[in-house]
Amino acid sequence: MENQTSTSLLHIRNLAIIAHVDHGKTTLVDKLLQQGNVFRANEQVEERVMDSNQLEKERGITILAKNTAVHYLDYKINIVDTPGHADFSGEVERILTMVDGVLLVVDAFDGPMPQTRFVLNKALSLGLKPIVVLNKIDRSDARPVEALNDVFNLFIELGATDEQMEFPVVYASAKKGFAMRDLAQTSENLIPLFETIISHIPPPEADLSGPFLMQVTSLEYDSYIGQMALGRVVRGKVSVGETIGRVVGGELKEKGKIKKLLSFEGLKKVEVETVQAGDIVLLAAFPDLRIGEVLSDVNTIGELPPIEIGEPTISMEFLVNNSPFAGQEGKFVTSRNLRDRLFREIKSNVALRVEETDSPDSFKVSGRGELHLGILIETMRREGYEFQVSRPKVLFRGEGAQRQEPYEYLVIDVAEEYVGTVIEKLGPRKGEMLNMAPQKDGHVRLEFLIPARGLLGYRSEFLSDTRGTGLLTHTFHGYGEYKGDIPGRNNGALISMETGETVAYALENVQERGVLFLGAGVRVYEGMVIGAHSRPTDLAVNPCKKKHLTNIRSSTAEDAITLTPPRHLSLEQTLEFLEDDELLEVTPENLRIRKKLLTENERKRSSKK
Repeated sequence: MENQTSTSLLHIRNLAIIAHVDHGKTTLVDKLLQQGNVFRANEQVEERVMDSNQLEKERGITILAKNTAVHYLDYKINIVDTPGHADFSGEVERILTMVDGVLLVVDAFDGPMPQTRFVLNKALSLGLKPIVVLNKIDRSDARPVEALNDVFNLFIELGATDEQMEFPVVYASAKKGFAMRDLAQTSENLIPLFETIISHIPPPEADLSGPFLMQVTSLEYDSYIGQMALGRVVRGKVSVGETIGRVVGGELKEKGKIKKLLSFEGLKKVEVETVQAGDIVLLAAFPDLRIGEVLSDVNTIGELPPIEIGEPTISMEFLVNNSPFAGQEGKFVTSRNLRDRLFREIKSNVALRVEETDSPDSFKVSGRGELHLGILIETMRREGYEFQVSRPKVLFRGEGAQRQEPYEYLVIDVAEEYVGTVIEKLGPRKGEMLNMAPQKDGHVRLEFLIPARGLLGYRSEFLSDTRGTGLLTHTFHGYGEYKGDIPGRNNGALISMETGETVAYALENVQERGVLFLGAGVRVYEGMVIGAHSRPTDLAVNPCKKKHLTNIRSSTAEDAITLTPPRHLSLEQTLEFLEDDELLEVTPENLRIRKKLLTENERKRSSKK
């Protein structure tokens, strides 16, 4: 790297891959890496190799933006794989500042979807050069011509410049590893895509001779090196051992010596002595950096515009666990543990906000959506944390007549037979239909504008209504007028009135009153929610009641007890089920829904106030 000249700058390409969830961008990165000879010929490589996080592998989605680099001929292509889900758009917003172009991957059947619109709008506003990849072209139901027309219309809607409208189109199958510039052609590899990237994405504009300047766009942690800053060098060059400055708000905060510089080569991070403007690098010099801060030459303090991140729309309370089972399953249980972990998270999770409240045991955490906060909860419980969370609430703006609330742009794909049910359910939730268009195979696409409150708790209901066949996607649209009250959960809760272990004999009677969330032999406590009542009211039940032994024979004594299998709720489903007077107890081993007031007397007294 030390010998790099300005000529080598012309052989660098920095691009981000953006797409809606499940449109194939991570699979496309896999194939680019394979055909860029990143792996040995005999090397075993798992699918979606960029989804390295355990939660990403389980859920099949990208949560964190990742960096890699692939070589084609004598060009180095730095690739950023971005999340496709709207809740992780904070990851996308900060990462786009590092690149000069984007690969917009669109499913050749689905066409552009809500998240496509959101991320593309960000990319176009930053003046990035787009390349459109129509993926899954090998699908029997692919409709590339219609999908491309939809993409053109989307570019027009988003106000793309004339230059951006002249985007090249590549037809591809990421799964099979081929791409072509024309549908009439045939291809067996991704060379047409590599050539399009090199010819259309410009090399980075950079001043090699000026003083060093770089902005922190992400943070990584290494157990040996400590915290490392990820970013693109905007100006100059720098070497290991040099002293650089940390700039906050235009002022030099501290000086630090560069301990390590790493460059990306395929999936590996390679140590280098010198890095120069235009390249994306990892740099270790300061123990406590924040995203958006600037690293600069100490003699010439440089400034860069701050990274703009959209505001959160949903908040939850994170509380210290105070249930009867508190401290029995978690490793980190105190308010200090919880506070340290949450404030550590906001250093790298830029779309998250954490505020302290009047109580030292409670923190207000705000994010982009239920999934955004759900991933944080799941990550913390896997790390050994034990805590409680409240029902998600939307964040309003203004007061009184000026009150505004966040709206979501919602797209639903369902079979014709379920259209009526969906429209009927979204009516009370204040959904306003924008468009209804028939698709192939008897499906219909519905587009709505709906308050974010109206979507809380709807996903599970939607999957039940459509027998699991419907597709529901949404993205933040903006703030609008407050729509008034939206009805909450239709079912009350079945609440345990005893502390003990559930018994099949007792549960057989309880299950007639609703749906159980747990089976026999499970520890419960007074005030814990064990199921959903079939009626709108809450009902206190005794799931621990045992059959009394007598010396009198009964004609029903030999009847076998039959329990309906309980409905085990996932983390997202429990968050959707919660009401305002309930909390979710989160431990490494269990998720328990409970009432804020555990005894029935307390709840009755509270309802009379």
